[in-house]
Amino acid sequence: MHFNGEFVQIAVKTIYNWAKTEQWRYTLGFFAMGSSCSNHLGIPPPKGPNHVGCTDFMMDHTAQGSFFRLYYPCQETEKAEKPDWVPNMEYFYGLADFMKINRTWSEKIFEYLFGSYKIPAYMDAPFKSSEKCPVVIFSHGLGAFRTLYSAICVELASQGFIVASVEHRDESASATFYYHEKTEPGPTQESRPKSPSASDRDGLLREWMYYRALKHGESEFPLRNKQVKQRADECILALDKLTQMNSGVAVQNVLQTPFDYTTLENSMDLCRTAVIGHSFGGATVIESLCKEVKFKCGVALDAWMVPLDDEIFPRVKQPIFFINSEKFQWAGNISRMKKLDCTVIDRKMITIRGTVHQSFPDFTFLTGNWIGKLMKLKGEIDPELAIDLSNKATLAFLQRHLRLEKDFNQWDPLIDGQDENLIPGTNVILLQSSM
Repeated sequence: MHFNGEFVQIAVKTIYNWAKTEQWRYTLGFFAMGSSCSNHLGIPPPKGPNHVGCTDFMMDHTAQGSFFRLYYPCQETEKAEKPDWVPNMEYFYGLADFMKINRTWSEKIFEYLFGSYKIPAYMDAPFKSSEKCPVVIFSHGLGAFRTLYSAICVELASQGFIVASVEHRDESASATFYYHEKTEPGPTQESRPKSPSASDRDGLLREWMYYRALKHGESEFPLRNKQVKQRADECILALDKLTQMNSGVAVQNVLQTPFDYTTLENSMDLCRTAVIGHSFGGATVIESLCKEVKFKCGVALDAWMVPLDDEIFPRVKQPIFFINSEKFQWAGNISRMKKLDCTVIDRKMITIRGTVHQSFPDFTFLTGNWIGKLMKLKGEIDPELAIDLSNKATLAFLQRHLRLEKDFNQWDPLIDGQDENLIPGTNVILLQSSM
């Protein structure tokens, strides 16, 4: 069973097809405003006690460097602004190229639908925390990028975590960028259109990297298996960069943001680190745990297990929490999760009733009710309730296995599926042949 090509791709193609019809203005307007059942659209604000800041880090300008959006507890400030949800139009261009649709059309559509949305965090606001912060590395799904899971990341930061949302350079993001020196020839990307390089920094040219689609007749597993290994390495590299900053080692942020990274020195509790991801990012969680014991536990949100080698399962020694949607999973995928079951290591699984695969990324909050359901960006459950259950269960699991002195244990029953909107384990019927 394939994983439906990932959420954004479905959205883009459907919107584009509508945009070519004579009813597109009505449809887009209704899509943007919602329906009578959904009058307020936007990424929900965090519920924790801390204000949340965010900034971007790119360390080493090349494609082999580390690139992530950092979310953190911050000082309250009147000057800081909330960043755009989509940082550059090139991210939508990447989707348009992959779907073989016109870039000009896609730019107009996405600007109309999503151009006004902001992330509920303050860009480059000063860091502030009364205690050392545990650390989370977050891995996005296929076709996504570093800002599309802001509802999850800002909530964790508001609860006292420092969160690095990695933008992967394995060609699984819809788009990403890096730099090369002006004296160097630009890299070639076979059979894929690309934006012209832009000069952003002295001596450097910005280079965009777009989604790498399967070639005709190409098997999926070898590509995805190679990508998941690189993704895990990128998660580990992000943790290494945070470790350097925490130790006071001088680092160079190619993006030259105004955020003062030296304020992060001795701010992180690196004995308490976890890795979280959605879909392909869920598989990245498992691979990362196998490769790096510094990650004390992992949370896999509706994990797509196909990219993983079976041989790594017995080598994963940390606790894992699978939080699944009701509509995405299938027997073969669940059976691979079950291979990680262990009598001496905490391995948990719950399913959120009324959810779809797209209930975890931010798109679910930015579409009207009936259009969202039609495009499978929304399930039957209220999206804010769904993400709240997922976030609270995650926090309880993190407290348990990072040994945090917080009050997240009030949500311990959610870990075992004790809520009317949760299913303990899975709703999928497993046949003997699937085990």
